[in-house]
Amino acid sequence: MSFTRASNNIRVSDIKQPYKITRIDNDFDPITIPDLFDRIVENYAENPALAYLDYETKKWNFLSYKQYKEKIDKYAKIFIKLGLKRFGSVAVLAFNSVEWFITELAAIHAGGVITGIYTTNSVDSTKYVLEKSGATIVVVDDAKQMEKVKEIKKRMPHLKVVIQTREPFSESIDNGYYTWDELALMDTDDVEQEYHDRRADLAANDCCSLIFTSGTTGFPKGVMLSHDNLIFVAKAGTEFEKMEAPKEKIISYLPLSHIAAQIVDIYACLLSAGCTYFAERDALKGSLGKTLKDVKPTRFLGVPRVYEKMHEKMLEIGSRQNCLMRAIGGWAKRVTLQHHLDRMAGKETNSFQYQIAKKFIISKVKKALGFENCLSFASGAAPLSVDTKRYFLSLDIPIIEIFGMSECSGGHSFSVVDSPSFETIGKGLPGTLTKLRNPDANGHGELMVKGRHVCMGYIDDMDKTCETILDDGWLATGDIAYIDHDGYIFITGRLKDIIITAGGENVAPYYCEQLVKAELPAISNAFLIGDRRKYLTMLISLKTLMAADSGMPLDELADETIKWLEGLNLSYTTLSGILNAGPDPIVLRSIQEGIDRANKKAISNAQKIQKFRILPHDFSITTGEITPTMKLKRNVVVEKYKDIIDSMYQ
Repeated sequence: MSFTRASNNIRVSDIKQPYKITRIDNDFDPITIPDLFDRIVENYAENPALAYLDYETKKWNFLSYKQYKEKIDKYAKIFIKLGLKRFGSVAVLAFNSVEWFITELAAIHAGGVITGIYTTNSVDSTKYVLEKSGATIVVVDDAKQMEKVKEIKKRMPHLKVVIQTREPFSESIDNGYYTWDELALMDTDDVEQEYHDRRADLAANDCCSLIFTSGTTGFPKGVMLSHDNLIFVAKAGTEFEKMEAPKEKIISYLPLSHIAAQIVDIYACLLSAGCTYFAERDALKGSLGKTLKDVKPTRFLGVPRVYEKMHEKMLEIGSRQNCLMRAIGGWAKRVTLQHHLDRMAGKETNSFQYQIAKKFIISKVKKALGFENCLSFASGAAPLSVDTKRYFLSLDIPIIEIFGMSECSGGHSFSVVDSPSFETIGKGLPGTLTKLRNPDANGHGELMVKGRHVCMGYIDDMDKTCETILDDGWLATGDIAYIDHDGYIFITGRLKDIIITAGGENVAPYYCEQLVKAELPAISNAFLIGDRRKYLTMLISLKTLMAADSGMPLDELADETIKWLEGLNLSYTTLSGILNAGPDPIVLRSIQEGIDRANKKAISNAQKIQKFRILPHDFSITTGEITPTMKLKRNVVVEKYKDIIDSMYQ
């Protein structure tokens, strides 16, 4: 039976200290993750829980909830025997897998804390997370990640055990290195009572997860999340999406170091007794499409770049069709888009044309994508462009935007399918509160949220915790927003990104950048400059292809960019071709015209863009301008392109 520890502290920074759960409504009683898991197993023991591909037979293997539970119990006891203490950390540096899920839940069952590390992290970044979390055990999947950890382990006495899940394996057990499979043979009878005692001591307001935010400046902060935090958001999400047990199928492919992927792939799927299918390791480099068609998921979570790549691929396929097929497809998409626009405007609509388009054309497109059984589509981690939303609406795929952050357990609001605007992020979830701090004359202020989803605090950083979570439990998100008369939330920028021009004008970069991107769909990134400057300027990157192996931006232009150029009667296929031509004056004129249109929508003359430059490559994780969760590192961009920026003010 789950319980909560007595506490009057609404925020903490000590991982061993409980906090006071903020309950807005008299909703469900707090429960620990292991107790929740037991309830699911009791009712759905033989149902499939996890599915992984056998690379030899190319067939799916399944673990039932009963088998899943048995493995969790086994590895929880193994972790205890390997020295995991109460509130000790187990870190994972690996791609999504059965072992990732078992490690997370086994660590929590054993009274420990799970810590995910991005596989793209450098050695120094990995060392920081291992050090800050105090990890004594780390699970890696391959030789590449093992090399990182081997280098770190020599300098980190508290890191005792390294477990590798995939062969080949070369290290000795004597040095604290193990394989996943050999540990399964370990005798754990001597820690059975210890495991039982730890399970009985778990409280819903204990810390069970550390999420390290992919900071845009400096090293990331360790966000402490409780059992109740994770379950509250997962439960709110499953109810919002009307997920139905035990019919759900989800594909796990986004990094599990990010809270959104953990909430959806592990906990929402658990709550709905669904089955999580693990994508191949190169999912984001091209194989996701094949997995989608094979699994036919009932729910799909993506980040903007995933939807953008699908959009680009569909445009490429469309460009190869004959005139008749393009005309039919274009008609079907226009009719479908109008159907959804009418619904957004509050009109009753179900036209005969829409029914024909949906049945005979759009349904075939969705089937080709693997989405014929998909009941809902969501996007998180970063804002989704209006252009992308409109395109998918034309395919009868309304995308729900999830707004959240690690500090509110990944979710505060979900946009609804028929929201009155493309720009809204919806309303706060039931059981949460929303308000604005210090709103200006236009009603724009810092977005503040409150509820059971608000984190416990930052590990070992009480100053930052008190700065972010106020005395009365309100979380300062750092986002600038306004709320309309119907309660819909609109994000207009980040407080820390505000530009103050030399004339004292406050400018939110995000708003200006989105205006320009809406006018010029071939633009990948629009980056506003102007802090302490006389006027605003912009750095622009065009959409190009990305290297499948390294994620490096290539010189080859994306199909969307080529199509835009063709509309200008230009035949460039590379970015360097455009730049080497001067840059091409026709390209410059077209971009300037788009900026001029955006400037007409600017709030004031001081918020109009005066000059721009085209960058020699797109932004990427590999080149350092964005984080693994697709957040822009503004300080890095300003420093990296300092000479180009300065040239616009000479």
